Amino acid sequence: MRKLDNKVAVITGAAMGNGEGIARVFASHGAQVLLWDIADEVIDTANSIEDAGGKAASFKVDVTNYVHCEKAVSEALAKFGQIDIMCANAGVIRLGGFLDMSDEVRDFHFDVNIKGVWNSCKAVLPAMLKKGDGRIVVLSSVTGTMVADPGEVAYATTKAALWGFTKALAREYAEQKIRVNAICPGYIHTPMADQIAADSEPDNPDSVLDGIRRGVPIGRLGKIAEVGELAAFLASDESSYITGTTVVIDGGSTLPETVSVGV
Repeated sequence: MRKLDNKVAVITGAAMGNGEGIARVFASHGAQVLLWDIADEVIDTANSIEDAGGKAASFKVDVTNYVHCEKAVSEALAKFGQIDIMCANAGVIRLGGFLDMSDEVRDFHFDVNIKGVWNSCKAVLPAMLKKGDGRIVVLSSVTGTMVADPGEVAYATTKAALWGFTKALAREYAEQKIRVNAICPGYIHTPMADQIAADSEPDNPDSVLDGIRRGVPIGRLGKIAEVGELAAFLASDESSYITGTTVVIDGGSTLPETVSVGV
């Protein structure tokens, strides 16, 4: 029996990037995956998972809108009868200096990265409580919680907020058998990483990615499937005694104390 057999899992921001990787890994472990995303590509991703032998369904959902989330949950429960796992992955980043950043760009980060997680979890929790079991996996980041680069104030603020959200939600619902944990990725090779590279050095984004690789002790960017496997562990019974914690997956990028000291 596979670790996620007979489980129904919602993955937000699942059209591409980490969300797609998580959805594909969950499906490979037997879960019925429900892909939420505002992008039309979510339909193609779900179809691709099904073509590969997995069980997937797509939902056009704007996680910044609680009504959208609630409607998607209602549709899922009507069709599948349960929701066992919520992977709150949807997130955005736009680099920009603190003093130069508009309120609109600031609020874009807050609305997707904080309110989107809040809305997604709030929408699924009643079904989990009724069932008496649930697993929530939140995608935070090493950015804001452990490290930061110039231009990341909005993103870093939102991702750090998810640490507090994860711990508080885990404590609030531990007695109801709802486990809540967070994943803190470093640089994973996703469209977001490519976007950051292009924003940092539009004329030569590959040089930015090369620089990132040189700063990772393992010597490469992470793979979305590696994030997916960690999420599957936290969503499965294998992690049954783990809640309210954060797990870093960064190839050791947060280990170096300096870039110039050492033998």
